[in-house]
This record gives sequence, C-alpha cells and structure tokens, in this order.
Amino acid sequence: MPRRKQARRTSVRDIRTILRLTYEQGLSVRDVAERLKIGKTSVSTYLLRAREAGLSSWPLAPAYDDDAALERRLFHRMGRPPQDLREPDWALVARELKREGVTLTLLWQEYRAAHPDGYGFTWFCDRFAAFRRRASPTFRNRHAAGAVMQTDYAGQTVPVIDPATGVIFPAQIFVAVLGASNLTFAFASFSQKLPDWIDGQVRALAFFGGVTKAIVCDNLKAAVARALWFEPTLNATFAAMAEHYDTTILPTRSRKPRDKGKVEGAVLIVERWILARLRNRTFFSLAELNSAIAELLEELNNRPMRHVGKSRRELFEEIERAALRPLPATPFEYAEWKSAKVHPDYHVEVDKTFYSVPHRLIGRTVQLRLTHRVVEIFHDHQRVASHVRRSQRSGHVTVNAHMPKAHQRYANTTPATLIARAAKIGPNAAILVERLMRDRPHPEQGYRAAMGILSLSPRYGQERTEAACERALTINATTYASVTAILKSGLDRASTTEPAKPTPAHGNIRGSSYYQ
Repeated sequence: MPRRKQARRTSVRDIRTILRLTYEQGLSVRDVAERLKIGKTSVSTYLLRAREAGLSSWPLAPAYDDDAALERRLFHRMGRPPQDLREPDWALVARELKREGVTLTLLWQEYRAAHPDGYGFTWFCDRFAAFRRRASPTFRNRHAAGAVMQTDYAGQTVPVIDPATGVIFPAQIFVAVLGASNLTFAFASFSQKLPDWIDGQVRALAFFGGVTKAIVCDNLKAAVARALWFEPTLNATFAAMAEHYDTTILPTRSRKPRDKGKVEGAVLIVERWILARLRNRTFFSLAELNSAIAELLEELNNRPMRHVGKSRRELFEEIERAALRPLPATPFEYAEWKSAKVHPDYHVEVDKTFYSVPHRLIGRTVQLRLTHRVVEIFHDHQRVASHVRRSQRSGHVTVNAHMPKAHQRYANTTPATLIARAAKIGPNAAILVERLMRDRPHPEQGYRAAMGILSLSPRYGQERTEAACERALTINATTYASVTAILKSGLDRASTTEPAKPTPAHGNIRGSSYYQ
C-alpha cells in the first residue's frame, strides 16, 4: 500500500502570503488554503496569531520585513502555553464525543472558553488521540492485495412491489468489498437465507473476476452452524462453496464490527451513495432493482477516493487484479446437505419421493447432497448412488443394481412371510398386504406399509384391524394411512352391508318420476 506523503512544513514566507492574500486581496480562509495547499485550520490559526499580535493589515510595518522578527512576534509563546498546564478530562471528552452532533472542534472551543491559556486545537487533537490509543488499543488490518473479501448485509432494505398482488417485499442488500482496493459489489435479494447468501458470494467473486485467499463474513445463522472464534463450524453447503473456490471462510466474532471493518464502511457507503439515491424510485421486480444498483455501483467504483487520489476501479486494476486467484471453470452450484437413514426397502426419502441405495446400507445413516437437478447419496465420504431429481413429490426411483439377488431384506422379511403374518389377523388383512406389494414396481417398496398394517393389530386388536382392512378394500382405499384413519374414527365398527335408510317425505324432494 503506498505510503502517505508527509505534510509540508509551513514557513514564515507562507505566513506572509497568508496575510497578503487575506488583507490585500480579501480572499477567504478556504480560498487561501486551496491556493497554498495548506489546511484551513492552519490558515485560521496563523490569522488568529496575527490578530493577537496586532498584525491585521497589509503591508506590514518595516520592522517586520525580517523573517526572524516576524516569527518572534507571532510565536513568542512556543510549545505548550506555560500559563495553564492543566489537561482536560479526556475520559469526559470521549464520552461527550459519542453524543449526536458533538464534534472535537466544539469540545475544544468549550475547553478554550474555560481555559483561555490552554492547549491549541492541534495539540488538543493529538493529546486526545494518544488518550484513545491508551484507553482502547486496536489492531488495524492492513490487507494485502488479494488477501480478503469481506461480505455482509446492509441494514437498510428496498421495497419491491409485486405488480400482480400489490404486496410489498423488503429486498435485502448484499455487500462485498475487497480489502486492498475497496472495490465494492452490491446485489439485492428477497431474503438472507442460505440460498441467497451463497448466491451473493458467487456473484461477488464473479464480479471481481477472481478469488481471494479468504472470505471474512458475518456470523449468519444460515451459514455458520457454530459461531466459535477459534473453530467455527460452517454449514455444509457454505463449506462446499469454499472448497469449490479453494478459499477460506473466516466468520467474525459476534458483536465485533472491527473484525470486518472494511465491509462495515462499504455498507455505509452503499447506503449513502446508492440506496439513498433510490429512495424515491418504485421497483416492481428484483431485476429492475439490481439494474439500478449496478448503474450506481459502476459510478461509485469509478469515482476518485478523496484520500487516495484514485478510484476503486483504478486501484483494483493497479494492485489487486493480478493478486486474485483465477475462478474455477464452472460457478458453484447451490446444493443442500442432509442426513437420512436408509429404510428397510433400501430407499431414502427426499420431499416425499423415495430414492434407492445399495441394499447393504439398510439401517445405515447416509448423507444426501440435493441440487435442483440431482440427488447424490454418500456413505463414509463415498458416493454410493446418484439419481435425477423428480419434480413430482411422490413415487419411487429405483435402480435395479441396488436390489439384492435374494428377497430377504429387513430381518429376513419376504412378501410371503408378510402375507402369512397378515393372514393370522384375517383374510382381508392378508389381501390388503398382498395388494400393497403387488401394486408397486418392486414388492420391497411396499414393505414399510405392510409392516405398518401388521403393527395396528397389537394396538387395536385383530378383530378391529380385520374389519378396518375389509372396509378399506370395499372403498378401494388400500393404504396404511386409510386403514389408520378408519380405526381412529371408529368406522370399522360400522357395518358395510347396512341397508340405506329411506328418504323422508318432503315437499322439495322430487320423485323418481321427475327424471323419466
């Protein structure tokens, strides 16, 4: 990072020029400061010293043609004023400075009003800065080029109106900034949930055109499972994204904004430079809002920074672009991870759909990686199955290679043994269990439902279970859920052959002759 140039020392000749421009040409303090490239505070201080010394006109008296004589006249009290050596209560100054609208200049003016022979403004500021360093030492991060990208959400939101319903949705503003060049990225989404959080990271890296060594982010609940400072546990999807881009995720400590000071400042700039300018505009879609943000973002990054003299984009091209690691060939594809136990029918459930795994994993816990296109199943960090994800939430997706050669499955269960066990309850139960396995592409897919039917007998008794199965077959509701509902509602006790009661006579009821 380039070193800041040391301030030029003001000479007596500069002071003569200040007096001449002020009293001969009538220039203001601002104009004099810009003309001589001197701070406005310094110009005001020299003019104050001249007035106190009785030198408030131009030209000066001949006695002050000599620089040494003029310097003695103006600076007859060098260094700290000896008349009043008491220092202010710096702790009180620090507390007062936290009040809204209070500035260091105001506090110094109040101090000088109480102590006319006290410290000058520059000395006052230096002493207060030294007090703050002693009271609250802080580590200032000086990020090397390509070292870090910091990300966070802005506190402000932007309303987006649904044109169909008129409902207003608050759009969240994701902000990312590079540590060395301050190149800034912003993007709007409808939430701060994990899919939008990952999408913001991926878009930011694509915008910067490279990958930093680390990503410093907030302790977002959706992304950080355990917010421990020394060993944070990331969400599996967030960790997979970091592995895909070969970078390190560094979550910050809770309620420690200094850990991500760059993005805290970037959020403030985005709110003032972009969101404030969009406050009077109406947006009907995220695409429209992001288009407006992109225009102002380009202007922000191309605008020269006052203390640097170059824009964020210029600084990025000069020092940081070459330091970024290249992006991978394909962007990260969002995927969710979850754990599941393999059912006795060697399938796992995903959104009401069942996907097969090798039958040797029955009863084992496996990990699922879910994208909008694929369901991948892992066991002991090895992928054991992969399926095209179905959009319909029903049915089974089974690979023949996952089926065992023999029909012994869970606890030596076969279709024959299940039907035999159901026959002990009654003939209708046996017929229903047989249909549960016959109506599926593979009999094993009906094992769970069949065992569910068998489990009803100990709870409701064989007689009621048999009656419920009979009623289910009569109304063609051959599912475990239907039989359970019949038992819970007591419909198994109602006779299915009970004759219908005659319709009572009524003036509004038409007879059969009406339809002849």
